[in-house]
Amino acid sequence: MTDLPLTALTRVRRGAHHQRTDRAALYDVIDTALYATLAIVRDDRPVALPVGIGRDGDDLLVHGSTGSDFFRRIAAGTPVSLTITHLMGLKYARSLFDSSMRYRCAVVHAVASVIPSEGKEAALLTLSEHLMPGRSEDVRPMTAREIAATMVLRIPLAEASVKDNAGSLVEVDDDGEDRAVWAGMLPLRVVAGDPVTSPQTVAGTPVPESVRRAARRVEASGTA
Repeated sequence: MTDLPLTALTRVRRGAHHQRTDRAALYDVIDTALYATLAIVRDDRPVALPVGIGRDGDDLLVHGSTGSDFFRRIAAGTPVSLTITHLMGLKYARSLFDSSMRYRCAVVHAVASVIPSEGKEAALLTLSEHLMPGRSEDVRPMTAREIAATMVLRIPLAEASVKDNAGSLVEVDDDGEDRAVWAGMLPLRVVAGDPVTSPQTVAGTPVPESVRRAARRVEASGTA
């Protein structure tokens, strides 16, 4: 697909110079994230839930229970807004007004579609591979009942905005502020801890490579 179009929903109005319209920037925000916030308007009130995500080409995949009212409404055509944020640091300026954050974020606006039964297993494996790469090789296959109980939604990435202020300055020259006040950055990153084995796991069972692979990915990106 071409670069991201600017629409009434996607045009960044505050800090517009930080907007990215190349699709590669959108995919990078998505591919280095494990979850997003999915929002709809339900009965005239906004509702937002965290969801695991995975990208399939030009679409985003999310899943939930077929019994979920939230997901049923989305399946019926309720428009969605999905947000992903990577918080990279706190900017300590010489005033509270100018203090801020460094981040990369993406906002997607779409109407989702339900993946049919014959495509659900492949979609769930795509999600699994993004969240827990290689884990499907460690465990038993999904059962027909488990697949039937799960709804997978496809969210097109046709209308989306990306904002990246990772290179924004903490201060500017000749701003009139007192240079005796400390200013700077507090970098932030996500780290993976040591795996914690379930108490019911047979003693001596080694931690699989898939877990260590996930830890290395978080370590490399510093985000989740």
